[in-house]
Amino acid sequence: MYSKELTKGTLLPIILKLISENDKMYGYEITQKVKEMTKGKIDISEGAMYPILHKLEADGILETEKVYIGKRVRKYYRITPSGKLAITEITAELNDFITTLHLIFNSEKIKL
Repeated sequence: MYSKELTKGTLLPIILKLISENDKMYGYEITQKVKEMTKGKIDISEGAMYPILHKLEADGILETEKVYIGKRVRKYYRITPSGKLAITEITAELNDFITTLHLIFNSEKIKL
Protein backbone atom coordinates (compact mmCIF):
# COMPACT_ATOMS: atom_id res chain seq x y z
CA MET A 1 0.00 0.00 0.00
CA TYR A 2 1.28 3.48 -0.85
CA SER A 3 1.77 6.02 1.92
CA LYS A 4 -0.94 8.58 2.62
CA GLU A 5 1.57 11.35 1.89
CA LEU A 6 2.18 9.97 -1.59
CA THR A 7 -1.48 9.47 -2.50
CA LYS A 8 -2.93 12.59 -0.86
CA GLY A 9 -2.60 14.84 -3.91
CA THR A 10 -4.14 12.30 -6.26
CA LEU A 11 -7.36 11.52 -4.38
CA LEU A 12 -9.39 14.33 -5.92
CA PRO A 13 -8.59 13.36 -9.54
CA ILE A 14 -9.10 9.67 -8.75
CA ILE A 15 -12.53 10.32 -7.23
CA LEU A 16 -13.61 12.55 -10.12
CA LYS A 17 -12.39 10.08 -12.74
CA LEU A 18 -14.32 7.19 -11.20
CA ILE A 19 -17.54 9.12 -10.78
CA SER A 20 -17.37 10.48 -14.32
CA GLU A 21 -16.89 6.97 -15.74
CA ASN A 22 -19.73 5.47 -13.70
CA ASP A 23 -22.45 8.14 -13.99
CA LYS A 24 -22.96 8.17 -10.23
CA MET A 25 -21.33 6.51 -7.23
CA TYR A 26 -21.68 6.52 -3.45
CA GLY A 27 -18.78 6.88 -1.03
CA TYR A 28 -18.19 3.28 0.00
CA GLU A 29 -18.48 2.19 -3.62
CA ILE A 30 -15.69 4.63 -4.55
CA THR A 31 -13.35 3.33 -1.85
CA GLN A 32 -13.94 -0.28 -2.85
CA LYS A 33 -13.52 0.39 -6.57
CA VAL A 34 -10.17 2.13 -5.98
CA LYS A 35 -8.99 -0.71 -3.74
CA GLU A 36 -10.05 -3.27 -6.36
CA MET A 37 -8.51 -1.42 -9.33
CA THR A 38 -5.18 -0.87 -7.55
CA LYS A 39 -5.06 -4.33 -5.97
CA GLY A 40 -5.05 -2.70 -2.55
CA LYS A 41 -2.16 -0.31 -3.25
CA ILE A 42 -4.40 2.73 -2.80
CA ASP A 43 -6.79 2.63 0.14
CA ILE A 44 -8.95 5.75 0.48
CA SER A 45 -10.20 6.27 4.01
CA GLU A 46 -13.59 7.81 4.63
CA GLY A 47 -11.84 10.56 6.58
CA ALA A 48 -9.88 11.53 3.47
CA MET A 49 -12.65 11.02 0.91
CA TYR A 50 -15.72 12.72 2.38
CA PRO A 51 -14.13 16.17 2.84
CA ILE A 52 -13.13 16.03 -0.84
CA LEU A 53 -16.66 15.00 -1.90
CA HIS A 54 -18.22 17.76 0.21
CA LYS A 55 -15.85 20.38 -1.21
CA LEU A 56 -16.57 19.26 -4.78
CA GLU A 57 -20.27 19.49 -4.06
CA ALA A 58 -19.90 22.97 -2.53
CA ASP A 59 -17.88 24.05 -5.60
CA GLY A 60 -20.65 22.87 -7.95
CA ILE A 61 -18.53 20.11 -9.50
CA LEU A 62 -20.68 17.34 -7.99
CA GLU A 63 -24.35 17.06 -7.19
CA THR A 64 -25.97 14.52 -4.91
CA GLU A 65 -28.99 12.28 -5.00
CA LYS A 66 -30.32 10.56 -1.90
CA VAL A 67 -31.68 7.06 -2.35
CA TYR A 68 -33.50 5.31 0.48
CA ILE A 69 -32.61 1.67 0.93
CA GLY A 70 -34.81 0.37 3.70
CA LYS A 71 -34.14 2.63 6.67
CA ARG A 72 -30.77 3.74 5.34
CA VAL A 73 -30.00 6.65 3.06
CA ARG A 74 -27.36 6.27 0.38
CA LYS A 75 -25.94 9.48 -1.04
CA TYR A 76 -24.90 9.20 -4.68
CA TYR A 77 -22.52 11.70 -6.27
CA ARG A 78 -22.76 12.72 -9.92
CA ILE A 79 -20.72 15.13 -12.04
CA THR A 80 -22.51 18.38 -12.90
CA PRO A 81 -22.32 19.79 -16.43
CA SER A 82 -19.90 22.48 -15.23
CA GLY A 83 -17.93 19.82 -13.38
CA LYS A 84 -17.07 18.08 -16.66
CA LEU A 85 -14.79 20.98 -17.61
CA ALA A 86 -13.13 20.82 -14.19
CA ILE A 87 -12.43 17.10 -14.67
CA THR A 88 -10.76 17.79 -18.02
CA GLU A 89 -8.54 20.45 -16.45
CA ILE A 90 -7.67 18.39 -13.37
CA THR A 91 -6.90 15.30 -15.48
CA ALA A 92 -4.68 17.30 -17.83
CA GLU A 93 -2.80 18.79 -14.88
CA LEU A 94 -2.27 15.37 -13.29
CA ASN A 95 -1.06 13.84 -16.55
CA ASP A 96 1.38 16.72 -17.02
CA PHE A 97 2.61 16.23 -13.43
CA ILE A 98 3.14 12.50 -14.05
CA THR A 99 5.14 13.32 -17.18
CA THR A 100 7.26 15.76 -15.16
CA LEU A 101 7.90 13.16 -12.45
CA HIS A 102 8.89 10.71 -15.17
CA LEU A 103 11.53 13.20 -16.35
CA ILE A 104 12.96 13.40 -12.86
CA PHE A 105 12.89 9.76 -11.83
CA ASN A 106 13.64 8.08 -15.14
CA SER A 107 16.29 10.39 -16.54
CA GLU A 108 19.75 9.15 -17.41
CA LYS A 109 22.40 10.30 -14.98
CA ILE A 110 25.08 12.40 -16.55
CA LYS A 111 28.50 10.88 -16.04
CA LEU A 112 31.29 13.33 -15.43
